[in-house]
Amino acid sequence: MAAKKIITVFGATGSQGGSVVGALLKDCTFAVRAVTRDPSKPAAVKLKEAGAEVVAADMDNEKSLEAALSGAYGAFVVTNFFDHFSKEKEVKQGKTIADLCKRLGLQHVVFSGLENVKRLTGGKLEVLHFDGKGEIEEYFREISCPMTSVRLSFYFENFLTGCKPKKSKDGDHYDLVLPMCDVPMDGISVSDLGPAVLSILKNPKEYIGKNIGLSAEKLTVAQYAEIMSKVSGKVIKDAKMPPDVYAKLPFSVAEEMANMFRFYLTIPDRDVELTHRLNPKAKSFQQWLEENKEAFSKA
Repeated sequence: MAAKKIITVFGATGSQGGSVVGALLKDCTFAVRAVTRDPSKPAAVKLKEAGAEVVAADMDNEKSLEAALSGAYGAFVVTNFFDHFSKEKEVKQGKTIADLCKRLGLQHVVFSGLENVKRLTGGKLEVLHFDGKGEIEEYFREISCPMTSVRLSFYFENFLTGCKPKKSKDGDHYDLVLPMCDVPMDGISVSDLGPAVLSILKNPKEYIGKNIGLSAEKLTVAQYAEIMSKVSGKVIKDAKMPPDVYAKLPFSVAEEMANMFRFYLTIPDRDVELTHRLNPKAKSFQQWLEENKEAFSKA
């Protein structure tokens, strides 16, 4: 019996990599090599118990990356700007991995990419955590490494953290602060990434060379708020905040996030129909919220 092809999954204990590892282990078509900085932490131990080969690697250590990729058929690659807040560092990490994938002969890389907003807008907008991934996408193509880019939309999970509704000044309702005006915003649960990546890896001829925008559905801020109100029992309203006001909010990456929403206002390419074809069980926002009602109520 032929050995299973190995898929190396970076960020295996994070939200994106964890979703991909889970889907691959459940499907059993591929052998899973889960990459983490610390194989001894509980999440990594659980992956080993579930059947993954767990290996240590550091995005800044080329030798460890080479060991993690050696002998693999394919890989899922995710880089994280918010680990260090440096676009240059993220691009360097991504290009190092791309060079290794090319040199080691990987046959299919799925990269968690995003648009190069600065290039697309002629420098009018700069979204560092998008632009770095866009440059990495471009580099994979430049060196002719067989790659599919999956471009995620806004995570539903963000509503449990930085984008959770905030109590209004008068205290009679909660404000949902997303500077999207009345333009629909694509959204998806990061947990639904894994099955989509699995479908892509199982159909390389169809998807190598493509950029795939993933979205479970498109909703206006008012629609998100309406669903939140329905599921939680709280009164939640669209704060109707424009991006220029959002950019001045008192948190460290307000301008960065405002530019992201400004880019979302241009309606970037996210394909709901294709997303549901790649993952027929991808959850709508209401389905996701009902599953996470308790966590949302505590947020």
